[in-house]
Amino acid sequence: MAACSQFLCATAPRASLVVRNGAAASSSSNAAAVKLNIGSTGASSSCGAYSQSDLFSTRLVFSSSNPTQLGPLNSRQQQQLVITPRCKISVGDVVPPVGLKDQDGRLVNLDKFKGKPLVLYFYPADESPSCTKEACAFRDSYEKFKKSGAEVVGVSGDSPESHKAFKKKYRLPFTLLSDEGNKLRKDWGIPTDFFGALAGRQTYVIDKDGKVQLIFNNQFEPDKHIVETLKIIQA
Repeated sequence: MAACSQFLCATAPRASLVVRNGAAASSSSNAAAVKLNIGSTGASSSCGAYSQSDLFSTRLVFSSSNPTQLGPLNSRQQQQLVITPRCKISVGDVVPPVGLKDQDGRLVNLDKFKGKPLVLYFYPADESPSCTKEACAFRDSYEKFKKSGAEVVGVSGDSPESHKAFKKKYRLPFTLLSDEGNKLRKDWGIPTDFFGALAGRQTYVIDKDGKVQLIFNNQFEPDKHIVETLKIIQA
């Protein structure tokens, strides 16, 4: 299995570990490792960006009865840190056919966007502060994407009715797709945050032939999704 070759971490860690084959390693330079950040609010499984890599999800196991209060890990906690690789959609893969309902209840297949670059961004929920910030940032930069010939599409587990209200309220010029039950997220192996309590924030840049060029994951800095995707689109 290929490995993450580049890391843009989502949070400022109190302690950082590089985990390889289920064990803590001392060096972050090993190309076969996945970096996990342990901050004051617990563990984040987000490797900010995946470049020429497989997609990983992580499972963290600690002895602490209150894992959200963890600080730097001691040796015993390091021994209990478990990583479970899960590769579903990777950079270089051709995206399989996907059909989801849009904000108007119409079935949309991603094949519809072939022939032009596509920015497909997954976000946790309509109307949450960070998701609203991200959607409005994509809206404000939408003309930059259009000038480069690209399309933007948002995906979350909300219903088409919720998407319709969200799109209207914030005047979003792009399509929102409904992944009810988060089935597509699970199929693509998008990692969650806060021990599975929060759906991941992950963006894919897909080229005109349907091949994945970039996978970017950052839960807590939604603006960076626009910055990183524009770098690829405008290159």
